[in-house]
Amino acid sequence: MGNKLSIVAALGMSLLASAAQADEAIEVLKTSGCGCCVSWVKYLEGQGFKVKTRDLDMGSMMQVKLKAGLKVDLTSCHTGRIEGYVVEGHVPAREIRHLLAKRPNAIGLTVPNMPLGSPGMDAGSEKEPYDVLLVKKDGSTEILASYK
Repeated sequence: MGNKLSIVAALGMSLLASAAQADEAIEVLKTSGCGCCVSWVKYLEGQGFKVKTRDLDMGSMMQVKLKAGLKVDLTSCHTGRIEGYVVEGHVPAREIRHLLAKRPNAIGLTVPNMPLGSPGMDAGSEKEPYDVLLVKKDGSTEILASYK
């Protein structure tokens, strides 16, 4: 009986985790006609995120980024918002999930600029090294992950 309860409990936890993962909703603010923004949205959807997009003009986009606490040198072409965090640029899904699991006291994550080989910036075999930065509330950053 004890083993059956353990199995049922494990299955229930697994189903709850899958349901939570499937319900991860992210709003992506972007400019219309930006191909890499569309590619990143498709990448997130392929990773199980529910994505809602909203197009803004460049001036409004920059205001959103600055109001969120991002410095200009930390920005990219699109801004995601999920569960109170900012996800700026071509951030991999793995780091977004890490952020949501750990829930640090931070603004969010960023991959500044648009490095080739990052999610949504596919360029065949061409890849640039890049870092995923955790942006702290004071505006400072620390490297969360590095990709080569």
